[in-house]
Amino acid sequence: MNFSYGFQQGCDASVLLDDTSNFTGEKTALPNVRSLRGFEVIDTIKSQLESLCPGVVSCADILAVAARDSVLLFGGPSWTVQLGRRDSTTASLSDANTELPSPSLDLKDLISSFSTKGFSAKEMVALSGSHTMGQARCQMFRDRIYNETNINSEFATFLKSNCTQSSGTDDNLSPLDITSPVFFDNAYFKNLVDSKGLLHSDQQLFSGGSTDSLVTTYSNSSGTFYTDFANAMLKMGNLSPLTGTSGQIRTNCRKTN
Repeated sequence: MNFSYGFQQGCDASVLLDDTSNFTGEKTALPNVRSLRGFEVIDTIKSQLESLCPGVVSCADILAVAARDSVLLFGGPSWTVQLGRRDSTTASLSDANTELPSPSLDLKDLISSFSTKGFSAKEMVALSGSHTMGQARCQMFRDRIYNETNINSEFATFLKSNCTQSSGTDDNLSPLDITSPVFFDNAYFKNLVDSKGLLHSDQQLFSGGSTDSLVTTYSNSSGTFYTDFANAMLKMGNLSPLTGTSGQIRTNCRKTN
């Protein structure tokens, strides 16, 4: 969730806004629909903070801190989260659909997409390591498991049992990291080396291209991955934040004040 809102228009918690008569929010964008979860957790955190210090902590800062803490909780690195962000007063479905990197992108387009936001190829690969946790819908990886050749055959067969060629299984979920889906570690990169990337865009990071060496490095050194991931997340958290009098501090993360 932190990546989805940060990558699109900056770290302003726009992804948390429900639809209104004035705009359609980002929750139903193709990369997000039935994929992003945990909105109720953010609601609970916000409610408790408002009771203790009303109007002080923004939803954007909550997301940034929650991202760091969840990574740390599940065994990953920590980093210093800079605070002081404010929340947007609008959201854009169209922007979410066009600006978030598609899981069907090839390597050159992934590099280009991240570059437009100021990220290097190295930072792109490190951030992709967040796929060591989370799940994806069958619709997002069906073409890969049925039509691509750079995939471990046993892995593909296993996935097909839960993701048939029928649209009836579109929303069935599979872990992005088949090896250790509830731990933040470097298994994601080891999976790529073994041709077990779930999404097309995942496997593109290790498919005979310029990022193969980075994937190999991270697969062999969790420490190197953790350091680079933490630095990239710190940079992500500073993408075009709203500060000063821009935006607002929402009292309810789902709607503007």
